[in-house]
Amino acid sequence: MIPTLENYALGRWMAGTGEQQELLDASTGEVIAIANGEGLDYEAMFDYARRTGNRALRKMTFHERGRMLKALALHLDSKKEEFYTLSYRSGATRADSWIDIEGGIGNLFANASLRRKFPDKPFYVESDPIALSKAGNFMGHHIMVPKEGVAIHINAYNFPIWGMLEKIAVNLLAGMPAIVKPAVPTAYLTEAVVREIIASKILPEGALQLVCGSGQGILDHVTYQDVVTFTGSAETGRKLKGHPRILAEAVPFNMEADSLNSAVLGPDAVPGTVEFDLFIKEVRKEMTAKAGQKCTAIRRIIVPENLVEDVQIALGKALAQTTVGHPQAEGVRMGALAGRAQVQKLREQVRHLAKNTPIVYGDLDNVAVIGGDCKVGAFVSPIVLMNPEPFRFTDTHEIEAFGPVATIMPYKDVDEAIALSNLGKGSLVCSVATNNPRTAQDFVLGAATHHGRILVLNGEVAKESTGHGSPLPLLIHGGPGRAGGGQEMGGLRGVEHFMQRVAIQGSPSMITAITEVYQPKARQIERDKHPFQHYFEELEIGQTYVTHKHTVTEADISNFANVSGDNFYAHVDATSLEGTLFTGRVAHGYYILSKAAGMFVDPRKGPVLLNYGLDECRFTKPVYPGTTIGVKLTVKEKIGQEKRDADDVAKGIVRWLVEVTDQENETVAVATILTMVKKQDQS
Repeated sequence: MIPTLENYALGRWMAGTGEQQELLDASTGEVIAIANGEGLDYEAMFDYARRTGNRALRKMTFHERGRMLKALALHLDSKKEEFYTLSYRSGATRADSWIDIEGGIGNLFANASLRRKFPDKPFYVESDPIALSKAGNFMGHHIMVPKEGVAIHINAYNFPIWGMLEKIAVNLLAGMPAIVKPAVPTAYLTEAVVREIIASKILPEGALQLVCGSGQGILDHVTYQDVVTFTGSAETGRKLKGHPRILAEAVPFNMEADSLNSAVLGPDAVPGTVEFDLFIKEVRKEMTAKAGQKCTAIRRIIVPENLVEDVQIALGKALAQTTVGHPQAEGVRMGALAGRAQVQKLREQVRHLAKNTPIVYGDLDNVAVIGGDCKVGAFVSPIVLMNPEPFRFTDTHEIEAFGPVATIMPYKDVDEAIALSNLGKGSLVCSVATNNPRTAQDFVLGAATHHGRILVLNGEVAKESTGHGSPLPLLIHGGPGRAGGGQEMGGLRGVEHFMQRVAIQGSPSMITAITEVYQPKARQIERDKHPFQHYFEELEIGQTYVTHKHTVTEADISNFANVSGDNFYAHVDATSLEGTLFTGRVAHGYYILSKAAGMFVDPRKGPVLLNYGLDECRFTKPVYPGTTIGVKLTVKEKIGQEKRDADDVAKGIVRWLVEVTDQENETVAVATILTMVKKQDQS
């Protein structure tokens, strides 16, 4: 029996109706599954995601969502060998599958760790407060909250696991549910992973639904609270972006399209240099990994005109070591394309390109195959074309053969290399191999407007570089123009895509109450007990302690200079002050901060475990001998910490606002310090 893929909708697995689609083994051509995603009630699915999944996720804090992602990553990691076995049927080798499977799981881990950049709240406060009045009693701030809709992810066939996991990791951390629509040819891999996710019961109900079919009509029910992401061809992306519902509701649409990515060999990277060898290695890898079926693969090889022959020879030798065949056959380095339809389209594109840019390596119609048959499986040879006049024969910059195909082209100088790279009209990534800092700067600044990511390759990064074609969770993945004009991932930037930014205005006390972060000039709370004697749960935002006063003396300044070794002239040499900002010996800024700590610290043993650090510090007015200072210590923000294990102490980080003023009540120093404070509840 050939299995039929099921859809996961409305909290249950269900078969679709309508015309069936056969999913084929890329290497053997045999039918491995049937897909049928028609007949689903998309309106009900959207409603279920919003009412059930969204409400559950929005109630969770960033830390809770992050821990959920970590648990999911650990669960899928324990099942990964099952995914590898299935992935071979897509034509992917073990190395190719590693990118898809463990790269996807790695995204879950990375976003789980990203929770520490957020507060332990369902929302977060962005950037700094903004004063809107002279007296400071009217202010503004920005906060970000999860949208009330659902993320719809329409994914490509080349990365059926990574493509889903890298996207849902971000929307789940943000607090939004998702409906995933993978490309049909490899949907069996996405379905296998979703089955494990649902079976784990780690996600709340309604957080994830799956459509294994064409998804016709899925966008008919989106609203302005939803977010649509698309990965695939620029042509399909433009059609979806122009959907009447998308336009009418102004639905955020993030597009990541295939692009004509380039690799540039710097003028200094001549044969015999580390950079030349790295360049050839990177081009070969990006041409053959996933059989070139990567949106980040190198399509245009831009080299100095005097090195064209050297590059052609070296790349030919490297590609000659790339054995093609069944991904499970011993010795195979490159597997098959996703299917025969992809092979046919690739051949059409290459034949068109070859009219003006002849093939100089590879055979479009024949390839030696290990453990397979190129007439049955979707096997192709790596193909290198040569474009001697890249400003004249511009098809190279406009037509993408989605497979192991790239074109070599010459340039005269760095400005011409930049111009050629930019002729692709926007790409996800380009790379430049050079050991010349000036060349690197000139190229990056000249090409930055046309690319989403730029990799600079030299000997210093040889052992640690993740490579041209590796999008990373904490860096943006996307690009302008042809690449879609969107961005995915990118750490906090990616999470913000699924949240609503709102400007709030009001009094400092009201903004403090809303944000749970103390704002300057907000009402303060004084308690009889010193704040350092309060447990984490007992401390209140705005709780303040006012210290005794201290008059700074010349002896204080001299003693601090001796203890610290800071003998900067302004502190110790009154004869060197002519032409400076100072009218006399001035106290060290760090003395003021140290003295402030001495004044606000309670020396008795209590819930405060340690000084955790300093976030920010400014010295705003000189302090001369005879100045009397006082300190105000205020609870600015509380951030709960997770217990590492059952024996760990339950605790949190408290951010304190430290304000040091003089006898004229003018601020001389302001800082934010952090302490680690024990919780009363140790469960």
